[in-house]
Amino acid sequence: MKILKMKLYIGLTAMTLAIAGSVYAQSTPPAPPAPDAHAGHHEAPGDKAKWAEKMKDRMAKHQAELHDKLKITAAQEPAWKTFTDAMNPGAMPARPDHKELEKMTTPERLEKGLDRAKEHLAQMQTRLSALKTFYAILTPEQQKIFDDSHRRMEKNMHERMSDHMHGHGSMSGDKKP
Repeated sequence: MKILKMKLYIGLTAMTLAIAGSVYAQSTPPAPPAPDAHAGHHEAPGDKAKWAEKMKDRMAKHQAELHDKLKITAAQEPAWKTFTDAMNPGAMPARPDHKELEKMTTPERLEKGLDRAKEHLAQMQTRLSALKTFYAILTPEQQKIFDDSHRRMEKNMHERMSDHMHGHGSMSGDKKP
């Protein structure tokens, strides 16, 4: 039981990092490229539609690869669909208007932030429920493949976030120079 809880925790952590990365990317302007950075590492600010499309394509590719690795059976297909539908981020909530935030008191701003955090938590709960349902129908071999795949994804996401936060590249998966 401890192993299952740990696996679910790891999966939830990976999803949290993915959500945090998308929230961070939407709420923080890209850092200017370092003098030695390669051209093209940072996309133009404000090109969120292009970024969202790129992320959607990556997610679809990842899901297709995972579907193939897991060798999903016809009986497992409905749970797979429910799982992947729940994992798709959908429309991101609009960023708060900074001019409006400046007019608010500190408690009002904190309350607004808490409301947004509750929305994210509700989305994560939906994803976790779908993940648990899907994971439960997998064979032990499929669970191992699933866990290994998400462990690598979590590690890569962590490295990209770390690189991005330290100015070593973008979150687009580009390698450091």
